[in-house]
Amino acid sequence: MVNMTTRIQFTPEIIDALNYERYHHPVPLVQRRMWALWLKSNNLPHGLIAKLVGVTENTIREYFDLFIEGGVEKLKEVDFYQPESALVEHTTSLEVYFRDHPPATIKEAQSKIETLTGIQRSETQVAEFLKKNSISVAAKSE
Repeated sequence: MVNMTTRIQFTPEIIDALNYERYHHPVPLVQRRMWALWLKSNNLPHGLIAKLVGVTENTIREYFDLFIEGGVEKLKEVDFYQPESALVEHTTSLEVYFRDHPPATIKEAQSKIETLTGIQRSETQVAEFLKKNSISVAAKSE
């Protein structure tokens, strides 16, 4: 862990990378990390960096620890928790089934998914699952 007197060395290339990524990285958390380190490279006190960036001093120290551990690339690492649907383990079998028996409606797909897997999902969730897995709902011929 970084103590309040830890000195971090910044090369001009690192400063340029921090400056670029604080504006251009697609993830706001990474932009904040880059901004904090860029402010550190300009010798601002930790308390002021925390206030400007909008985080606690402990968080600032965590950012510094990440940088010391792996440089700019480590600051870019983001590990957001993304829960996985229970339907994921049935994707292949559902794709095969719906390829052979295209559902006419989302409601029909919802019913078949529940029958085949025992998993009940809302129409919205079923529509999202079908879309994500490129499974089309057949157009009804009248």
